[in-house]
Amino acid sequence: MNFLAHLHLASLANSSLLGNILADFVRGNPADNWQPDVVAGIYMHRRIDALTDNLPEVRIAREWFSPHTRRVAPITLDVMWDHFLSRHWQQISPHQSLADFVHQAEAEIVPALPGTPPSFIHLNNVMWSERWLERYREMAFIAGVLNRMASRRPRLAALSDSWQDLDQHYHQLEQLFWQFYPRMMQQAGNKQL
Repeated sequence: MNFLAHLHLASLANSSLLGNILADFVRGNPADNWQPDVVAGIYMHRRIDALTDNLPEVRIAREWFSPHTRRVAPITLDVMWDHFLSRHWQQISPHQSLADFVHQAEAEIVPALPGTPPSFIHLNNVMWSERWLERYREMAFIAGVLNRMASRRPRLAALSDSWQDLDQHYHQLEQLFWQFYPRMMQQAGNKQL
């Protein structure tokens, strides 16, 4: 899962939105540096990542990647799941538009940014101003996300090529998303994540 899915599942579980997207910027035990609600959100994010990586649907999806890109498939798939969530938001959350959800998340997270890591502050400045969460619905934007990640980290260069795997298996990936994401929503709502 990427930013949008983590925020969505956190909101369903009434968990800290800040903690759920801050988690990738926090190493080790967060309890020494963060409020208890943020710590709980960080741990929820970590559980979701572990759960998602081990879902049978995700294991199937990884096999569709070429040998060259299979190593980066988990990262590529995390971004792709956000694409499907953004694209089908009205069906998934008919009582709140994606724009309203994003505005609400931004309003909760931005005031809490002071004291967070500078790289996290920078990410938030760009993510909210460039409307990433809403633009995830555009496959051209997804390709750009993968290319930017590939250019920033040489060991992830294969991300730029993983776009072809997504394109080739788009409909199958979409079907897998519909198999597992509603389950995860239910688990979040039942506070089982």
